[in-house]
Amino acid sequence: MNHLFQKGSDPGAPTLLLLHGTGGTERDLLPLGQMINPGSSLLSVRGNVLENGMPRFFRRLAEGVFDEQDLIFRTDELYAFLDEAAMEHGFDRQNVVAVGYSNGANIAGSLLFHYQDALKGAILYHPMVPRRGVELPDLTQTPVFIGAGKNDPICPLPETEELSQLLEAAGAPVTLHWESYGHQLTEREVQASAVWFKQQFFS
Repeated sequence: MNHLFQKGSDPGAPTLLLLHGTGGTERDLLPLGQMINPGSSLLSVRGNVLENGMPRFFRRLAEGVFDEQDLIFRTDELYAFLDEAAMEHGFDRQNVVAVGYSNGANIAGSLLFHYQDALKGAILYHPMVPRRGVELPDLTQTPVFIGAGKNDPICPLPETEELSQLLEAAGAPVTLHWESYGHQLTEREVQASAVWFKQQFFS
């Protein structure tokens, strides 16, 4: 997968897996990664699917309707890529925290839904429920931050609450942060996630 890797100054800090939204690239979330934790290594990945020329991490059939088979395939693909990237770049595969926005948050959520050991934690900005009717792995040791907008037309409030409940039912400690905006990512969300990150991984 097309990606950028920037080695951080703190070898003990989690590597941040940066996952862009629809139409983004592997450069989009690099400043955001620096805001969350300046000492972390950054692994920023570009989605392998194109929708009208715009990179995504998996196909969709319509707005808000995922191509479930492609989602499963692309989730497996990303999981395998993380193993390869850890070997290539020399970071600890067991110490990776995903940071995803929109489509990137959805593929990060799918990693959580399908693999117990995929991530040490996750910051999900404006995610949706990746799949329904599946049994989640034990996520007791996997804290999750969800940033959401109360007026988000793409990820309505009940969707966010459902995702939070599904993750909590699998044991994940979930922190839900609300903004009174739509689907855009706000600076306050990022600041709140940075505070959460330090509490979870450096306290």
